[in-house]
Amino acid sequence: MSESRRIDCTKCRHYYITWDPNFPRGCRSFGFKTSAMPSLAVQSSSGKPCMSFEAKPGKTRP
Repeated sequence: MSESRRIDCTKCRHYYITWDPNFPRGCRSFGFKTSAMPSLAVQSSSGKPCMSFEAKPGKTRP
């Protein structure tokens, strides 16, 4: 089994920054806010890597 890589939430379409200073990071897919990266919270609570990661659409440049 290969080493699993840490999921970069900042590249996920479900990730967002909240206005809550105690819980500044959020996940729209799972519907929660956290002080840590959401993928780490999912890994910690479920024991499995986040399965909702969807890459943000790429920006097209002329």
